[in-house]
Amino acid sequence: MEFDNFETQFIIDLIGAVNHPLSCRPTTQIGLANSNITQFRDFNQNPQIFLGFPPNPDVILRMEIERSMSLLQVMVNEGLVPCGEEEMKRRNAIDKLKKIVVEWVKTVTYQRGLPKKYLKFASGTILTYGSYGLGVYNSESDIDALCVGPYFATIAEDFFIILHNMLASSPEVSEIHCVKDAKVPLMRFKFDGISIDLPYARLKVISIPENVDVFNPFFLKNIDDTSWKSLSGVRANRSILHLVPNIEVFQAVLRCIKLWAKRRGVYANLLGFFGGIHLAVLSAFICQRHPSASLSALILLLFKTFTLWPWPTPVILQDQITRPFTPTHDKVSWMPIQLPCSPYEFCHSNITRSTFYKIRTEFLRGHMLTKDMLSPDFDWNILFEPFPYARKYGLFVKIFLSACDKDELGDWVGWVKSRFRCLLVKLEELLGFCDPNPTEYADTDASEPNVIFYWGLPTGRADLINAELVEEYFLKSIDHGLNQVSTGTMKLSIVKAYQLPKKADQLTALERKNSKTCWRVVDGNRKNTVPQPKYKPHCAESAGDYLPTNENPEFPSAGG
Repeated sequence: MEFDNFETQFIIDLIGAVNHPLSCRPTTQIGLANSNITQFRDFNQNPQIFLGFPPNPDVILRMEIERSMSLLQVMVNEGLVPCGEEEMKRRNAIDKLKKIVVEWVKTVTYQRGLPKKYLKFASGTILTYGSYGLGVYNSESDIDALCVGPYFATIAEDFFIILHNMLASSPEVSEIHCVKDAKVPLMRFKFDGISIDLPYARLKVISIPENVDVFNPFFLKNIDDTSWKSLSGVRANRSILHLVPNIEVFQAVLRCIKLWAKRRGVYANLLGFFGGIHLAVLSAFICQRHPSASLSALILLLFKTFTLWPWPTPVILQDQITRPFTPTHDKVSWMPIQLPCSPYEFCHSNITRSTFYKIRTEFLRGHMLTKDMLSPDFDWNILFEPFPYARKYGLFVKIFLSACDKDELGDWVGWVKSRFRCLLVKLEELLGFCDPNPTEYADTDASEPNVIFYWGLPTGRADLINAELVEEYFLKSIDHGLNQVSTGTMKLSIVKAYQLPKKADQLTALERKNSKTCWRVVDGNRKNTVPQPKYKPHCAESAGDYLPTNENPEFPSAGG
């Protein structure tokens, strides 16, 4: 459809006014599930003529529909919408994992010598969160799953030893690792080829309902700090899904923004950028404030809102009770985003001065592109173009990590990445700015398995940095606690843009698929344990009313 310049600008200005963040009047209401479209509600005054040109809401509505549908098609083309087979595969994996967890709880109950009647009621469950819990996963996504167990199942012995052994002996499980030294300790493994992160939370009850209410004070009373942190992901996900006005629209917005963040190099929490929970809250915030806007309008509003956002004012989803913002005494947060499940907790962030600048620059670019989305030649693919590192920067810090085999490399890379913020802050002190490219590259000609990172540096400042001194500083940070982790080698150097591998400015170049890194924790003080027998019902049935026990249970059953 052809428009002259005056009409095009008029439509853009009109949409900008109607969709202004301060406006409480919705523009359109487009349901993605059934494409249910209602008429505009913003023309109550209905001016007949504006400088000789009558407004035509039907034209605007039609163009918004076309832009929304074309954006959904981009998501399909990028493989971001899972098929039914993928959904069934993940559902089956979760169901099998639940059965193993229930068996594990029965095993621990028997070995603890608890009263026989507890064997009937004692149980655990699996709760999902993250991209899978929010319904925005794809074929390459992992599953964030929380193991919830009863009070007597400890994390040190029962979770990391007994459950670990049960999973390791399962034919569906491979590449299992324990990550004990993280903020949220977990096991990481593949189940039927699907990568799963499995932290643990124990509640002070005997029986855990299959879909336990993680907001019920009965279950949350007096739980330990690790369990509280582990539960926060599930609680945050469920809060978001409860607060957004339309779940399908929210999912579409979040898929788009995650693709944008990954392509533009601002999606990697360990490197100082956004994590999944940050983008989920930002997307939910826009959907909540504009409940009737179309998908294309919501993307426009998201970039406009956070380009102009007065950071460090926190982003807070509103629920039925509006709580005043209470500043914390923790380290300064550049972009505070409140967890929707708690008025006093914020999404963990590693954002630094450099990454804050990069994120804001990308928000501004997104705003400048999408504000003209009603022009006839608008193309969504431009928004999702990969960030051109090789053209943007003349210098790079090259971080070369290697190990003797792939398993050792995964452990080593995960450990080093957990300390990347120290290196980033050091480079900022020396050069004022650093752009840590999250993409993992590999040198296929090297003799050992390896991963390489290239971080962009300001051009013309190579004389201000001594790579050997920076490497020495970073190695000291890595060495802290290194006795617990499998080790590899690390080499840091400064290279120029022409020394980058071919197509290094493309996020797909040499990228390792399904390569979420991890590290094994080797506990040298732990004695070798004899493999524990699996739970067998007939053993308990012949044990009389009570099994041998050295402890008196104090906690009630919550499941039956």
